[in-house]
Amino acid sequence: MEPVTNADTELAAVRARRAELRGTLDYVEITLAAPAYGRAVVWGETVHDALVTLAGDFAAHVEVTEGPGGLHQTILTGDVRLTHGVDQLTAEHQQLAAEIASLVVDSDGPVGKEHVTELRDRATALLAHLIRHRQRGADLVYEAYETDIGGAG
Repeated sequence: MEPVTNADTELAAVRARRAELRGTLDYVEITLAAPAYGRAVVWGETVHDALVTLAGDFAAHVEVTEGPGGLHQTILTGDVRLTHGVDQLTAEHQQLAAEIASLVVDSDGPVGKEHVTELRDRATALLAHLIRHRQRGADLVYEAYETDIGGAG
């Protein structure tokens, strides 16, 4: 039996977080797509709750990838030529966290009907940014380990 390596442990944690984050992205998308006409305040509350969940799940994702002994450190231990990819994803983490935090703040409190379109557009753009980030992360992991961490998760 082969020993379990740090990379195996980190990949398992990343897969779990990836699946959880994917579910949260779906939850955010469903709340954004819900009708807001005549119910902007309720729509805003639901969107806010989804964004708060996303903020927590994204923070957990960052911890698993960037934290001590995390995936990025493990990747770089195995192959320093992947430094640029790791640095790019780390920079994206900061940018994405700021986008999420801004949306959490802006969706807090009563959302007026005049704010629905702008919040929906910004949050939809955030989802697209997160999806591209996930794709780049999957590519990096594949390059480092020649393993697929899962497109559905």
